[in-house]
Amino acid sequence: MTENILDNIHINFDSGSLWVMNIVLGLVMFGVALELSVSDFKPLWLRPKALIAGLISQFLVLPAITFLLVLVIEPLPSIALGMFMVAACPGGNISNFISYLSNANTALSVSLTAMATMFAIIMTPLNFHFWSMLYEPSSSLINEISISSIEMFKLVFLLLGLPLVLGMSINYKMPELALKIAKKLKIVSLVFFIGLVFIALYNNRIIFMDYILYVFWIVLAHNLLAFTTGYGIGKLFKLPVDSIRSITIETGIQNSGLGLLLIFTFFDGLGGMALLAAFWGIWHIVSGLILAAFWNRKSVAKETIA
Repeated sequence: MTENILDNIHINFDSGSLWVMNIVLGLVMFGVALELSVSDFKPLWLRPKALIAGLISQFLVLPAITFLLVLVIEPLPSIALGMFMVAACPGGNISNFISYLSNANTALSVSLTAMATMFAIIMTPLNFHFWSMLYEPSSSLINEISISSIEMFKLVFLLLGLPLVLGMSINYKMPELALKIAKKLKIVSLVFFIGLVFIALYNNRIIFMDYILYVFWIVLAHNLLAFTTGYGIGKLFKLPVDSIRSITIETGIQNSGLGLLLIFTFFDGLGGMALLAAFWGIWHIVSGLILAAFWNRKSVAKETIA
């Protein structure tokens, strides 16, 4: 009964609000890009081990581990699609703040967020399509909806790639102006975006409250697995403690806002997907702060990038 209802529920989110969310998320990325320059990435090319470890954890291991978790718990098809979507997204912007609170390698965190965002233009649609089609129940749902990977690629480029190029270009030509704009724009746009998500949740509060317990434990397990994956990859690559912390946080805190926007755009707010992505967006902030409080008690020797 739950399966039939949840997989057929569609979250109420009108086209006007969707356009506003598109613009605001683009502005969030633009604000991040205003503080980036080509020189910020030079240390990564000189000592790339931590960068490679982070990208492997983010785009290869986490989606694969998510697939295994789906096979074990066998969630509803729409919930499985939500899990694949979240796992396919790059690290969230709040990961940089959590890394700072955790005495982690903040420079690595910022660099990984930027690089993962660039890679996400291709890897997010690719990973989502590959893993969701590999799981038969969710592949059936995708075939019913008839989603276009090319259209998803175009939207991800417009939301991430274009703001990144524009922001870095302004930083290159007018660095002082870029920094002034970035400080205000990042905060205002991020707060506004979070506000839109909460409005969407409030407008669908009856649906959310009816199914929150079902989604809660899945998000909890998935998020814990994501953090564990990042920590394990950092250990496997024998990275310094502060770099391991950064990769743990980057893998455990996903850009679920991007995932939610893709869900509203291509899946018409499909209930299980939207609920999972929305709750993940709330829970990863809570879990990230808990992890930061734990790690903040222990100082570590600071490294550069790796």
